[in-house]
Amino acid sequence: MFYSEIYFIVLQIILQYTVASKTVDKRSVDLSASHAIISDVRLSTEVAPTGYEIHLHPIMEKDSFTGTIKINISWSQAIKKISLHAHYDLNLNERTLTLLKLNKDSVEEAIPILRGDRMLRKTIYIIYLKSTVQECSQCILKIDFEGNIWQSTEGLFKGSYIDDISNEEKHYLATSMSPNNARRLFPCFDEPGFKVPFIVSIARPKAYTTLFNTPLLRTESLNSSPESSYVIDYFETTPPMSTFTFGFVISQLNKFKPDQGKLADSELQLEINLWARQGVLAEVKEIYAKLNEIYALLIDYFNVSLPLKKIDILAIPELGSLRPADCWGLLMFKERDLLSKPSYYFLTHELAYQWLGSWITPDWWNVSHINSALVGFLCATVTLKLDNDQEYKAKYPMTLLYSLYYEFSKRYPHSRITGLKQEMASQKTEMILRMLNYTLSESTFQAGIRKFVADYQYKAYVSNDLWDTITKQAILDGMLTSEYSVAEIATSWIVKDRLPMITVDTESDKNNLKISQKLYLRERPHDVPEQHLMLWWIPIVMISQDNLNFSLTKPKIWMKEERDILVPNSLAENKFIIVNPQEIGPFPVNYDRKNWNLLLSFLLTEEGRSRIPTYTRAKLLHDAWNLAYAGDLTFATALNITLFMKYERNPIVWTPFFIMIDHIGRHIQMSDVHKKFDMYVQTILTPLYEELRNSDSNTWQSELKSIAHLSLSHAGYQPCVDEARQAYKLWMESANPDMDIILPNNYICIIFKWGTIEEWEFGLERVITFPKNRTRSERTFLLKTLAGCPVQPDKIIRLLNITILEGNGNFTDNDILLIFNMLSGGSVGYETLYNFLYENWSEVRRKFENKTNLWDSLITEATGLFKTSKGYEQVKTLYNQHKGEFGSATHIIESSLKNIKEEVKWSDENLPVINVWLDNFLSNNNRTTEENFL
Repeated sequence: MFYSEIYFIVLQIILQYTVASKTVDKRSVDLSASHAIISDVRLSTEVAPTGYEIHLHPIMEKDSFTGTIKINISWSQAIKKISLHAHYDLNLNERTLTLLKLNKDSVEEAIPILRGDRMLRKTIYIIYLKSTVQECSQCILKIDFEGNIWQSTEGLFKGSYIDDISNEEKHYLATSMSPNNARRLFPCFDEPGFKVPFIVSIARPKAYTTLFNTPLLRTESLNSSPESSYVIDYFETTPPMSTFTFGFVISQLNKFKPDQGKLADSELQLEINLWARQGVLAEVKEIYAKLNEIYALLIDYFNVSLPLKKIDILAIPELGSLRPADCWGLLMFKERDLLSKPSYYFLTHELAYQWLGSWITPDWWNVSHINSALVGFLCATVTLKLDNDQEYKAKYPMTLLYSLYYEFSKRYPHSRITGLKQEMASQKTEMILRMLNYTLSESTFQAGIRKFVADYQYKAYVSNDLWDTITKQAILDGMLTSEYSVAEIATSWIVKDRLPMITVDTESDKNNLKISQKLYLRERPHDVPEQHLMLWWIPIVMISQDNLNFSLTKPKIWMKEERDILVPNSLAENKFIIVNPQEIGPFPVNYDRKNWNLLLSFLLTEEGRSRIPTYTRAKLLHDAWNLAYAGDLTFATALNITLFMKYERNPIVWTPFFIMIDHIGRHIQMSDVHKKFDMYVQTILTPLYEELRNSDSNTWQSELKSIAHLSLSHAGYQPCVDEARQAYKLWMESANPDMDIILPNNYICIIFKWGTIEEWEFGLERVITFPKNRTRSERTFLLKTLAGCPVQPDKIIRLLNITILEGNGNFTDNDILLIFNMLSGGSVGYETLYNFLYENWSEVRRKFENKTNLWDSLITEATGLFKTSKGYEQVKTLYNQHKGEFGSATHIIESSLKNIKEEVKWSDENLPVINVWLDNFLSNNNRTTEENFL
C-alpha cells in the first residue's frame, strides 16, 4: 500500500489553512530570537529617542541615497556616550556629526564629541562625548549619511516590471524595514520598544508618486542642477511608532477609484487606497470591498479605529519580498498575491497587524509568538463571521490542532526543522487564546482584548501585560476568582514544547468522576526525561448525555497543575459524558471502555450524529485512534469509533480518518493484516465516494472526493483502478508520449502500483527519454511514483539495477537519493531495498564508499523502517555479517536496531487485536468476497 501519498495530499490541504502556513507569510513580529539576523545585544536605556526628523534623497539613476537625520534624545541617567544602530553598509559622515543640548528657553548648547566607533561585529554605532550629559537632559543629534539602494529586499531596495500597456520597463523603490533593517536606511534606535513620532521628507523624480506611512502634506521643487527633475514630498508627522514599521514606496502605480467614497467611523475618517498597474485596476474592485468589510469588523471587535487617516495598499509587480511589508498605514503585496482573489483570512491577517504589531507592539522579539497568536486568533474570529468563507469554516481549528498534536507528541519536538519551534509556539499560543475565549466566555475575553488595546496604544508590551489585563477582566465579570491568574494558566502551556492528555474514569465510582493528567506521547519509546513533573492548568468542560448543550463552555473545575482530581456528583447511570467538547483546549481525552461504548452507540444513531456537533465528532475520532496509536487505548475501541463514518458526510470529520488510515496502514504493511485493512477502508469509504461522485460539490467536497478516490484506489477498489488504466492506455497509445502527460497525476501512482510491468516500464522509458524542454518537476514526479508506488518487488529491483548497478547516465546522484527516500514510503519499498543491499553488498559499497550522503541515505532507508520481529532479524543479520564495514553509517544501523525493537513491541501488542477486529468487521459486513478488490 502507498498510503503516504494519501497523507501527503491530506497534509497539503491541512497546510492551506494552518496558521504555521495559512498561506500567510511571516511578519517581523512573528520572528524569534533564533532568527539569524536578530541580535540578542540590546541598546542601553540611559539614552532614548523622543522623535526623528529625517530627510531622504534616493537617487534612482545611481542606485544610491543620501540623507540627514535629527534625533531628539532624552537622558534618563548621567552618561557620556550614545549607542544607536547603523548598519555596516550605511556610511555616516562623522564630520557633520553634532550634538546640541536644549537648555531653558530652547537655547542650544553644543556638546563636544570625541569620536564615533562601530562595535565589533555588531551593527551598533557608539558616540563618545567629551563630558557627561546629566540626567533629564534633552538633546538633538544630527548626522548626515549615505548608502546604496539594493536589489535584495532589505532596507531600501529597487525593483522593476514591464508595464502591460506601454510595454516599457518601470522601476520602483520600496522599503523593507522588518525586523531590524531600518538601520540600513538611517541611523536610529532600531528596536521595537522605542516608539516615537517621525517627521519625514523624501525626494523623488517628478513623474513618480511617493507613498509613506502618513498622508502627503506638501510638495516643493528641487531647483539645483542636476537634480531639477526631482521634487521633495513632506509628510504629516507620524504617530509614535517603531522603526520597523517605517516605510515608503516611490512608484508609477495608479490609484484605484472606487464607486463609493471613504470608509468612516464616528471618531476618525480612514481611507483605504489601492494602488496597482493601470491594466489591472479593474481587478481590485472585489478586494477593495473585502478590505472595507474586514476593517469594519476589526473596528467592531476592538471597539476603536486606527489613529490613521489612510491605509495605502499596493499591488507591486515582481516584488521580491517573501512577505507583505510591516509598514503602518502602508501595505506592500506581490501583485499576484493580491490579485489572486485572496481569502478573507489573508486580508484580515494583514489589516490586523495595523493594530497588533504597528500600533501596539511587542517590547522585544521574544514576545513575538504572543503577538502572532493574538493576530491569528483574531483573524479566525473575524473570518468565521464572514458567512461566504465556507472553506475556512470547514478547516479551522481542527487542522491546526492536528499539527500541534503530532509535533508535540514526538520524542524530540522540532528536532529536524529549527525554524519550526517558533511557528509551533505561535500556533499553540493561539489555541490557548481560543481556549480562554471559550472558558472565560467570548464577551469577557473580547472585553479584555479591548481593554488591552486601550491601555497599550502607542506602547510596547510584554506577555504578562496581556495576561494580566484578561485576568482583571475575568475577575471583574465573575468568570474567575481572585485566586486565578491567566498568566499562570497560559504559562503552564506556553513554556512546555508538549501537550497533556487526560484520562476520565466513569466506572470506579458511581457518583464521582476521576480525572488524571499526564504527558501525551505518540512516538515510542515513551522515555522523555522528567515527564512525571510536567503538569498543566486544564479546564474541565463537561457535557453529559442527559444535557447535550454544547454552548455551555465554562469549566466545571480547573485542574490546577494537579496529577489527579475528583469531580463529585457528575455522573448519571448509563449516560456518557464528553470532556473537552469542540476541542476547547488542545489536549486529547481518554475514557474507560464503558464510556467509549456509550458514545459509539449514540454516534451510530442518526439522532446522535445530529446532536453531537461536527468538531466534537471529529475530536472523538481523532482522540481515539491517536490514543490507540500511542498505546493508551486498545485498537479494538479505536476502530469501533470509526464505524459511524459509514454514515458521516462532513469533511471536517473525514480529515482525521484519512490521516488514521495512513498512519496505521504504514504500520501494518508487512503483516498479513494489510489486505483485510484495505477491505475495511473500502467498506467505510465506498458509500461516501459513490455519493460524492454522483452529485454536484463545492471546493472542499471536491477535495474530499479526490482523497476518497485516491484512498480507494490504493486500497485496490477495482472501479477506480479500471478508470485509471483506461486513462493511462490513451497515454501509452499517443503518437508522441514524451511531449505531454495526458492524464491526471493522481492516476499515475495507481497504475504503477496495480498495473502490469509493461505499464510500469512505459513510465520508466518516459523518465529516461524525458525532453529537455519540459519542466524538471514533471520528471521528478514520474520518478517519485515509479519508485514509491509499486507493490511488486520486481519493478523496484529493475529500477535499482538500472540506477545503481548499471549506472545509467540518465540518473543523477540526486535521483538516487530521491529513489531511496520514496522507497521508505511502504514496506515493499524498504524491504526490497534491504534485499537489494543484502544481495549486492560488495558492489553497492564500492560504488558509494566515497559518497557518504548516498551511503548514509541507503542504510537509513534500507534498515530503519522495519516494524516486525522478522524485520529485526533481517537487519541484525546484515549488521553481524558486515560489522565494521558500515563506515559513516555505523551509528545509523545501530540506531535502526534500537528503534525496530520498539516497533516490534507495538506490532506484537496491536496487530493481533487489529486482526481479530477486522475479521469480525468483514464478517459482519459481508466483505470477505473480493469482487471489487485486487
